[in-house]
Amino acid sequence: MVKKLCSDLLLSPAYGSRAMTEPVPKYTLPEGEMPPETAYRLIHDELMLDGNARLNLATFVTTWMEPEAERLMSETFDKNMIDKDEYPQTAEVETRCVNMVARLFNVPEDAEAVGVSTIGSSEAVMLAGMALKWNWRKRREAAGQQVGQPNLILGTNVQVVWEKFCRYWEVEPRYIPMHEGRYVIEPEEVVSRIDEHTIGVVAILGTTFTGEFEPIEAIHDAVVRYNSAHDLAVPLHIDAASGGFVAPFIHPDLRWDFRLPNVVSINVSGHKYGLVYPGVGWAVWRDHQHLPEELIFHVNYLGGDMPTFTLNFSRPGNQIVGQYYNFLRLGRDGYTRIISTLRDTATDLSGRIAELGPFELLSDGSTIPVFAFRLKDASRYSVYDISERLRTRGWQVPAYTMPPDASEIAVLRIVVREGFSRDMADMLAADIAKVVNELDAVPPLQPKAPDEGFCHG
Repeated sequence: MVKKLCSDLLLSPAYGSRAMTEPVPKYTLPEGEMPPETAYRLIHDELMLDGNARLNLATFVTTWMEPEAERLMSETFDKNMIDKDEYPQTAEVETRCVNMVARLFNVPEDAEAVGVSTIGSSEAVMLAGMALKWNWRKRREAAGQQVGQPNLILGTNVQVVWEKFCRYWEVEPRYIPMHEGRYVIEPEEVVSRIDEHTIGVVAILGTTFTGEFEPIEAIHDAVVRYNSAHDLAVPLHIDAASGGFVAPFIHPDLRWDFRLPNVVSINVSGHKYGLVYPGVGWAVWRDHQHLPEELIFHVNYLGGDMPTFTLNFSRPGNQIVGQYYNFLRLGRDGYTRIISTLRDTATDLSGRIAELGPFELLSDGSTIPVFAFRLKDASRYSVYDISERLRTRGWQVPAYTMPPDASEIAVLRIVVREGFSRDMADMLAADIAKVVNELDAVPPLQPKAPDEGFCHG
């Protein structure tokens, strides 16, 4: 019997087994086992229905890494990042990365900078927001003032995680609306919303809608002047999820980071232009005083005292290893070369799209390698039509509306990442031109004549 079973397994074609010819349970646990190769093939084939990640120009998240980085990351899947006593060298790698990020963001030499790794910028934002709220409350209590309802100033162009933070931690969001022609916040709008209950101001280095930098230095200076005039201490947090690993390399003179004394914390996504696969972000504070001790837990876990400030607990250490690999492998020169190349590809592609005629650029990819564009005339077809037709060619180019108060503007956005070559940009530009020609050739719909006797009022 055993001999016959082994013979059947050896002789059965890959797609001729019972598991391959009958439906498998989708929402209940199967009763029996199946060979590992069969399970692999079933799942592998089903995932072929997903889009090609390399052609996904919607996501900021890294979709290509070097084989050596992949090998290191595969070797460290099983290391629990939270268990620093059992994996001390992985913990040391995390500490090195935090220090590298803090220095990349020009933390003062005499400061005692602190930071943490996170699953991504969403977790980093939550941690930074909590620190802002706790510090504001401590200042109020130390001054003998009532705490009241805290508020946070931010634009409607923020990533949805900031809305989540405000809702989950009961902070009033004071939104600055966008409008046509202006998709970032301005200093005057910021200070007009500040009061004694403001826990901080959020400014974005690379918005997800257009890739633009907000005027961070101007906002910082306006808030400092307002604080001085009103005896307040409202700080800035910089959401550098998209631009934190871009600006230091291709805009080194731009003052947006800890060179501005009222910037107390910064978050950045390692899995965006930090060039690591999904699952790593960083939150950094300019000095330990900006991270309240009350938020740090000391846990007796698996053999020792472990200070931790995180919303997640057990998680693999491999993304941190991937980040450290990139830092060592690339250095400043390597990051500068890669980001410069991506910027040049983005600006070249945006220029070619503008030259097609039907499109107007909202941004050109010169800040971070991201740009958005709209149709000058959307009466015959829309950006959604263009996005849908590009999808049939394999490209995933998102179409969406801008934030509230500018939601009548519908755009397409392209994110240029490592792995998107100049040759691929040529192919995309050619396909966009083909789609435009196809849509231009479709006769416009003729309005129907009203039925006789029907009253139009």
